Parts: sequence; C-alpha cells; structure tokens
Amino acid sequence: MKICQIERPLVATNRIPGLEHKHLQVVRDGSSSLVAVDAVGCIPGDWVICVGSSAAREAAGSKEYPSDLTIVGIIDHWPPKESSQQQSPEKQSPPPESPPQESE
Repeated sequence: MKICQIERPLVATNRIPGLEHKHLQVVRDGSSSLVAVDAVGCIPGDWVICVGSSAAREAAGSKEYPSDLTIVGIIDHWPPKESSQQQSPEKQSPPPESPPQESE
C-alpha cells in the first residue's frame, strides 16, 4: 500500500470496455504523478491509501480489470512530515513545571 495525495481528476472520454464508468485521479507519490482508479470518491487535496498489482485490480472490481493502482481509502488526518516537524512556538508544548520547593 502507498500513501498518496490527490492532485486532480483525469478525464479520458475514449476508453476500453470495462473502464468507461470508472473515475480516474492523478495522484502524487513523492515527486511522481500517477493515475489511479478512484474506488471511493476523492477530491483534490485528499490524502489516500492506494494499492497496486493484483490488489488494485480486485479493488477496482475484477481480477481482469486493467488497473495497477487503485484508491481504496481516504485518510481522515495525515499531517505531512514538514508540518508535524515545524510547529510554531504558540503550538509547542510549554516546558514542564518544576516541582514546588519546600519552604524553610
């Protein structure tokens, strides 16, 4: 499985039989753009789980289906690595409080 981000829908009006009613999306996998069958109904910007090989064909509906990448889930919360590592000072946790000192 791969985690990818939806870039945009792909419109292809002339397709082989069996592929005519499937939605296609352009997904970004690192620096590569790939085409995936959308089995779940994604929108641009969504982070998704994709499967490849025979799992992609089965997820698209049939082992004979001509897909090598199918979107099988939308991720509810996925902070990219850059976002999770670069928090602003307001969002960082305050330092732990020091224990109370005993008075003499």
